[in-house]
Amino acid sequence: MTSPKEKLAELGLSLPVAALPKANYVPVRRSGNQIFVSGQVSEDENGIITGRLGAGMELEAGVQAAQRCALAILAQIEQNAGVPLDHIAQVTKLVVMVNSDPGFTAQPQVANGASDLMVAILGDRGRHARSAFGVAALPLGAAVEIEAIVDVFE
Repeated sequence: MTSPKEKLAELGLSLPVAALPKANYVPVRRSGNQIFVSGQVSEDENGIITGRLGAGMELEAGVQAAQRCALAILAQIEQNAGVPLDHIAQVTKLVVMVNSDPGFTAQPQVANGASDLMVAILGDRGRHARSAFGVAALPLGAAVEIEAIVDVFE
């Protein structure tokens, strides 16, 4: 069985350095066997991935932004909650917010970027409940923001 770290390497991916909070909150909070991950905005090595889906930003760019959010969630779990990725019992829920033009209705397809990556890295443990919706704006002009609830093994 391939570990999540091995799967990341197979996919040519690595976890980013977990972002510090940009306001008065904590990036992760553990309660028993659940970890609540604060919203992670789309960010890559060049900074915040900004844009509005349906108004100059293409669907594929939104999918990639959602993938970056998923990697940031995993980074928060490992680096700030101190839980190795192979101790994730299941990704319970993702809440995906997409910076969207009013006529854009493909938020679920954008969210699939994160959902598909979670399953690719964690297998069935990455399957989750999910909400995906459009919003008028996100912090720092981010294209996508995702928060998560994850169950972990002791």
